[in-house]
Amino acid sequence: MSQTDGLRRPRRRYEYADSGPAIYVDSFATIRREADLRAVPADAEKLAVRMIHGSGQVDLAADLVVHPRVVAAARAALCAGAPILCDATMVVTGVTRSRLPKDNDVRCFLNDERVPGLAGRWRTTRTAAAVSLWEPYLDGAVVAIGNAPTALFHLLEMILDGAPRPAAIVGCPVGFVGAAESKQALVDLADGHGIDIPYVTVRGRRGGSAMTSSALNALAQEQE
Repeated sequence: MSQTDGLRRPRRRYEYADSGPAIYVDSFATIRREADLRAVPADAEKLAVRMIHGSGQVDLAADLVVHPRVVAAARAALCAGAPILCDATMVVTGVTRSRLPKDNDVRCFLNDERVPGLAGRWRTTRTAAAVSLWEPYLDGAVVAIGNAPTALFHLLEMILDGAPRPAAIVGCPVGFVGAAESKQALVDLADGHGIDIPYVTVRGRRGGSAMTSSALNALAQEQE
């Protein structure tokens, strides 16, 4: 007996689109019609569209900060088999594995048994402490931070202390404490410290796992 035996669709009471592919096409068409993408680098248009799709906010385009080399750098790294290092399991879950060019490893160390001890000893968040466990995998990796501002601050401090440099950073932590400041620190990394790592971020408090995984999916594959 099939597990779906006995299930039935409820009586249709509303008019709505229910074809997955058609919804995607219409959604992206709506974004391009309503969002002002003129300030986005030409090769990053699909990146911007997917990030807007992940947030549901067409005005996000005005707050996007896109390094001119982030699409090329991230895609080249992924095509070479680089891992994706995520601050939250929600970001990992949002990655569409079929879009990854080399079945890339997508990792989050938040639940590693070493993390609580590190966080307690350093008096920081578990998410920040988990970032230190990235170090053996960090060189040439694609980093995705969509939850914790402390994780982005911690990563930048590691890099300033001489840690290996990732190929690209998707830095979109969300929140009311430290989110805007951590993203500004990412933007200022090159001018302030002479370390030019390609990145994409969004100014202000907005961000989140859905927006970040949407960015990863766009960077992983050109096809929309």
